[in-house]
Amino acid sequence: MEGLMDRHEFNILPEGCVSTILSFTSPQDACKSSLVSAIFQAAADSDVVWERFLPTDYQDIVSRSMVPFKFSSKKELFLLLCSSLLIDGGRKSFKLERSSGKKSFMLSARDLHITWSDESPYWHWASLPESRFSEVAVLRTMCWLEIVGMIKTQMLTPNTKYGAYLVLKITDRSYGLDLMPSEISVEVGNNQVSRNTAYLRLAKEHARKKQMESLFYGNRMQVLKSRVAEGEGRVPSERDDGWLEIELGEFFSGENDEEVKMSLMEVKGHHLKGGLIIEGIEIRPKH
Repeated sequence: MEGLMDRHEFNILPEGCVSTILSFTSPQDACKSSLVSAIFQAAADSDVVWERFLPTDYQDIVSRSMVPFKFSSKKELFLLLCSSLLIDGGRKSFKLERSSGKKSFMLSARDLHITWSDESPYWHWASLPESRFSEVAVLRTMCWLEIVGMIKTQMLTPNTKYGAYLVLKITDRSYGLDLMPSEISVEVGNNQVSRNTAYLRLAKEHARKKQMESLFYGNRMQVLKSRVAEGEGRVPSERDDGWLEIELGEFFSGENDEEVKMSLMEVKGHHLKGGLIIEGIEIRPKH
């Protein structure tokens, strides 16, 4: 009886009042509340609610889209932005998290600094049907691997913990990528907030390859690895879109506008490596 009374009391509130209350919740809660009653459904669909869930710069983001937008309500626009959207001439993708409305970005390989990526003996640019971007970077052969991405915190949702992920593929003919651990880091402003190591190999091969290294290379591998800072030795994990990703680190997006630098480097082994495909770096909220 008490639950019925509570529902009845909410039903006598004006729709505008209900809309204002719902605008202080989350997109997920607003959708759930639409099941309560007809008044709640109308309030939960109102532009008052979904305007608040949209990022403050949504008009700028829409203007940077590669495709024209057509929508009849702010809720419809929000749901459209929950699907990956190519912006900035196709060099980035943008997406809203459906449950919270927080922003995610992905910087394409063309938007990264990849050392010697425009030198054809070392890298080449290719089109893959499984990539969201028109081009990906394919490592042919080189001894110096350096990949860096930059993003401003003002582009992100304030007061949010983010993770940065290098999105990649490792070909069947790859070589030299995992003889040495790569150094991965995230810097915000002038502060290094995350530092670790990673192996560019499939997780299922990690234990076997470590055993093989010990057997065939012995002390030489220990000497080489001593040049690299200690870390977890992370390995890539599989994504739902068929790519692999490796977490470069995490950071907090505060109120101040600062530059975030995300990087993966292997420059101390001095050996040739190849068979790596880079799609980009994704920056998304962590929970």
